[in-house]
Amino acid sequence: MLPRISGLYAITPDGIDTKKLLVMTQKALAGGAKLIQYRNKTADAQLRHKQAEKLHHLCREYDVPLIINDHLDLALEIGAEGLHVGHNDISVNEARRTLGNTKIIGASCYNRIELAMKAENQGADYVAFGAFFASVTKPDAVTAPLELLCLAKQKLRKPVVAIGGITLLNANLLIERGGDAIAVSDALFGTQDVQSTAQSFSQPFS
Repeated sequence: MLPRISGLYAITPDGIDTKKLLVMTQKALAGGAKLIQYRNKTADAQLRHKQAEKLHHLCREYDVPLIINDHLDLALEIGAEGLHVGHNDISVNEARRTLGNTKIIGASCYNRIELAMKAENQGADYVAFGAFFASVTKPDAVTAPLELLCLAKQKLRKPVVAIGGITLLNANLLIERGGDAIAVSDALFGTQDVQSTAQSFSQPFS
């Protein structure tokens, strides 16, 4: 049975310092993160493999799924619990055929309900919408209206993840409108106390 997609979904920041990455992620896990996504757009293949493998060992200690962003080959190599794909990556269908039914597959759907319905029909385990607010991680991301979450909860059966510029000040707006999980990067890993911040993000779900 696949893990429930709910709560704080922590997305790792870019960086070459593996030790720092592991320390920050351990604190996020200790603070209650329910999913970790490894996303590093600046690392080469060798560093990605090293970091993902170490993160996977860490996540297993907390019994939390590790989701790999974009890289199907990396997810296969380290035996990660899942893969997250964007609209321009491989299809959900292809990911499902390759990974099988025991892995989590998530899909970015931006501000388009039709992409989410297609992803769900292809077998996605969750869909992600955003950015709902200005994003430090993706400053050029399309903007999604808050009402999209309400519509998604009416149209879809799968869990809905909200992403993009989420902070402790605005997270409840997304949760109240039906967000099953909130995906956070900079507002979590960019703070001085990652564990305490993770606890604060997780509290509305408890």
